[in-house]
Amino acid sequence: MVNVLLAGGLSMAFALLCTKPFIRFLVRKRYGQFIRDDLVHHHVKRGKPTMGGAVIIAAAIVGYLGSHVVLVALGAMGVFRSIHSGLSLSAGLVLFLLTGLGVVGFLDDYTKIRKERSLGLTSRQKLLGQTIVTVLFALGALLLTDDRGFSPASTAISFIRDTGVDLAFAGPVVAVLLFIAWSNVLIAGASNGVNITDGLDGLATGASVMVFGAYTVISMWQYNQSCSVAPGPNCYDVRDALDLAVVACAIGGACFGFLWWNTSPAEIIMGDTGSLSLGAALAGLAILTHTQLLLVVLGGLFVIVTASVIIQVISFRTTGRRVFRIAPLHHHFEMVGWSEVTIVARFWIIAGLCVAAGLALFYGEWLSSA
Repeated sequence: MVNVLLAGGLSMAFALLCTKPFIRFLVRKRYGQFIRDDLVHHHVKRGKPTMGGAVIIAAAIVGYLGSHVVLVALGAMGVFRSIHSGLSLSAGLVLFLLTGLGVVGFLDDYTKIRKERSLGLTSRQKLLGQTIVTVLFALGALLLTDDRGFSPASTAISFIRDTGVDLAFAGPVVAVLLFIAWSNVLIAGASNGVNITDGLDGLATGASVMVFGAYTVISMWQYNQSCSVAPGPNCYDVRDALDLAVVACAIGGACFGFLWWNTSPAEIIMGDTGSLSLGAALAGLAILTHTQLLLVVLGGLFVIVTASVIIQVISFRTTGRRVFRIAPLHHHFEMVGWSEVTIVARFWIIAGLCVAAGLALFYGEWLSSA
């Protein structure tokens, strides 16, 4: 538990202290955000520093590695002894997703700045970058095993835990290909979901804090009820569960520290550098904790906002009419007359309810089968 809290505290402190200098750097470089022409309410935000997700990524890495270094140092000096999981492949894979999609998002943000427009990389370029990172993640998660032959991911589709639906029904080669395709769906869906939600000051950042907090709790529970610690019919066979809690708390802490500067009125925007990376990290945690479909509930706010865009597009293309004044959903409420702060606060409430529902399902499943 100590290393989990230490990772969150270090990453939060790093983001809190280093975001302001990064804002000054971006202002000197004139790296500012460009806004869609139809978002009249947000034209005042043109030129606001963007790419703040770089701070979140750096803070998460510092928090995760720093917590391990501090515990090892304290243990060597005999000052403090605690359960220490060591650096793990599972946490490394999550950080790889965070960083890899962060690079894709950075290229998108930089393209917007360089070309002075609100559109960055093309959809094809962005999809290619997401696919390359996802394929490398999926191969590592499925094929790299420990001395027990235990890999971080499973070919089974999971909800609270692995279900009976297994992608290995037609042999190992097909299983790998299907797992790569399934991982692409999850990671692209989650990263684009957070990206679409990132339209108001602090909205996506605050919601992400809650979901990463949920995965910290889930991973800790899986470690305490793991088959190696508490063997039994309801134990969790999740590799590196404790270290997944460490990395989830590190990313959540980084978001929390960044939120100080990102909340309304925001001094910096996370940009695609942050939104794509955070969504990918959430999908990675869902895959490695064997709770893939539970992410739909935990990240319910992202699902709702993304669904509003899909509904708008389908309605307009089929009937020529719009369901919402403008999509995504949070901008619709701006057009209705809600203030930005009101929308963010109410959407955070929805995000919290979704997280509570997801945790209730997770714990309820264990309780009912215990």
